Amino acid sequence: MHAFIDAVRQTTTMISSAKDAIYSQPQVQTDDFRFDQAVAEVFPDMIQRSVPGYTTIVDSIGQLAVNYQQTDSNYYDLGCSLGAVSIAMRRCITADNAKIIAVDNSSAMIERCQRHVDTFKSAIPVEIICDDLQNVAIENAAVVVMNFTLQFIAPEQRQQIIQRIYAGLKPGGILVLSEKLSHGSSAGNELLIDLHHEFKRRNGYSELEISQKRTALENIMQTDSFETHQQRLHQAGFSDVVMWFKCFNFASLVAIK
Repeated sequence: MHAFIDAVRQTTTMISSAKDAIYSQPQVQTDDFRFDQAVAEVFPDMIQRSVPGYTTIVDSIGQLAVNYQQTDSNYYDLGCSLGAVSIAMRRCITADNAKIIAVDNSSAMIERCQRHVDTFKSAIPVEIICDDLQNVAIENAAVVVMNFTLQFIAPEQRQQIIQRIYAGLKPGGILVLSEKLSHGSSAGNELLIDLHHEFKRRNGYSELEISQKRTALENIMQTDSFETHQQRLHQAGFSDVVMWFKCFNFASLVAIK
């Protein structure tokens, strides 16, 4: 069992060894963050050094997929980036007639995702789709994962997306939703931001990199509070919402149908 878990953990470390230095030099104008070729090349390093507990989250999603797997079902990775979650689920799922559907609207991410999925051999098929997740039907699903994806979608579209996911899940199915959270008070929010920035400093990011990355994300990443996510999920029809992981202002939820 320990060897199996170790193999899953390698998913987030073997994909790439390129170091993130995108914001290491002063920029006259910091453009909005994009999941382009430059980001795709350094994404594993970027996510490991920026998101506390990322490896634990990916590992645990594989285990959650096992716990809630059903025969003759689909498993969705919405906003799949380089495919770490898809590979983790693929290594763990044992149910008959399972299929993983990985979706991302970044062609640079999808190109690498396909290569990484092809590297990790398995009998479970993975369909990789380059498109907005709003255009992909959610059908016959046992597990749907949005791992730090919803925060990049316009707030006015979020309820409809969650509603579609709920409708496409089988009874007993789950949505795993990982997000950066905002806090209700400005003092509490600043506390969590300060802790996160210190986390990034300890992972080798400079003050310049932290500042320019924050500016790049301001217009494209809008975070919600846990209470907003919980209300949205209950409104869609989910019977229970469990925050199973939290570190600083990053959390992962399981919503059960």
